[in-house]
Amino acid sequence: MKHHILEIKNALVLAILLTVPALFGQAIVQPVVIPIPAVPPAGAKPEAAAAVPAKPPAGGWAFEVATIKPAKMPNPADMMNGKAHVGMKTDAARVDIGFMSLNDLIGMAYKVKTYQISGPDWMGAMNERFDVLAKMPEGATKEQVPEMLQALLAERFKLAIHHDTKERSVYALVVGKGGPKLKESPPDPPAPAVAEKPEAAPGDPGAEAAPAKDASPQVKFQRNSDGSSGTATVHGPDGNAKMSFGPNGMHMEMEKMTMAKLAETLTPFVDRPVVDMTELKGNFQVALDLAMEDLKNVARKFGAAVPGAAPSSGDAGSLPSDAVSDPTGSVFTSVMQLGLKLEPRKTPLDLIVIEHIEKMPTEN
Repeated sequence: MKHHILEIKNALVLAILLTVPALFGQAIVQPVVIPIPAVPPAGAKPEAAAAVPAKPPAGGWAFEVATIKPAKMPNPADMMNGKAHVGMKTDAARVDIGFMSLNDLIGMAYKVKTYQISGPDWMGAMNERFDVLAKMPEGATKEQVPEMLQALLAERFKLAIHHDTKERSVYALVVGKGGPKLKESPPDPPAPAVAEKPEAAPGDPGAEAAPAKDASPQVKFQRNSDGSSGTATVHGPDGNAKMSFGPNGMHMEMEKMTMAKLAETLTPFVDRPVVDMTELKGNFQVALDLAMEDLKNVARKFGAAVPGAAPSSGDAGSLPSDAVSDPTGSVFTSVMQLGLKLEPRKTPLDLIVIEHIEKMPTEN
């Protein structure tokens, strides 16, 4: 029984790592390092007031060199310690991507959600994931990474796509009859004055600074000895999230969330995309209570082998057939407690249609 519980918890931890970007609307789960310009020597002539963006090469932006390898499943201990190689990290000249499926890479390359990608089921499978280490050309920044990923996917995976618009079934996130029951997030505190100060010692109040605005979520896990319960804290630039899980499910609290981000957060837990149609603006404090069955299904949706989860339909991007649209399920109930509602509708979606893609890349 203890081993069974630990297997479930490890799968759920991995699912949390993979869904954290949705909480903050980012495609990365590790810090982005921004290079600091060198200070010019004394007496040097000042540079122009505004920097001119680098012009793309004649053939468009592309990585100078890239290594692609099949990714290993993250170690449970690394997942719990926040050291799992999952997501994307960029610096002045390097892009480091860990444990990403082809669905994830295509979504990042074309700036779309994974539900907007129409292709083979295996593209999102847990056992079909890759690590990518690439060098950016001189003058390129992280803004050019999507274009460079497009070129890499075409060259190494022989990706061919076309764009299309089709009417698809979605859940519209709308305001309920009684109106929203949401509390607005407090305004951000004023930015502190920039001043040099000695490095804080571990444990000091100032030791953990708030992430930079372009940093990505940092995840910290804690659980008891038998793995039957625990907590996860996500420290991100757009607010924090706290998650506590036990044998019956998980309680999530997000301190700063737009309705668009809430829709994206809810999508993995239901059988179709959730689209924000509330017309509510601003940031809100949001709490959700999710049953264990919903957590196991979302872990299975990402391809994790979860003991006791409903059988797979063969589609790594879909929930099992018996998990479809239960209006009494924990997701729907939590949304209703916010004074909101998920309504089944059909709406046109822009799609990336996969015409051809190889399962494995050409050699490095």
